[in-house]
Amino acid sequence: MATIELLHIAGCPNSELTLDRLQRAVDNAMPSNTLITSTLVDSAETAAQVPFAGSPTILVDGVDLFPTDGRTTDLACRIYLTPNGLAGSPTQQQIEAALAAHG
Repeated sequence: MATIELLHIAGCPNSELTLDRLQRAVDNAMPSNTLITSTLVDSAETAAQVPFAGSPTILVDGVDLFPTDGRTTDLACRIYLTPNGLAGSPTQQQIEAALAAHG
């Protein structure tokens, strides 16, 4: 079973939307007992200990579901390229496709 984690910073305006989309995508694409954990990244030190690329970052088995060269220790928002342009969260369809590609 995959380990899925959402990394986010306090006050991130996109964390809840991403968590909702992630939960629906997992419900559609993963075994029913797959759990999602949510982890607050509250310092540069914490960000340095995980593959954090801005808030929100989705990890599957410790690997960024949307890999970039943008790893950071800054407590900052993340931008995703979606079919509708740049956004603070990937679409549910993008998350489902990335989960399927991850295996």
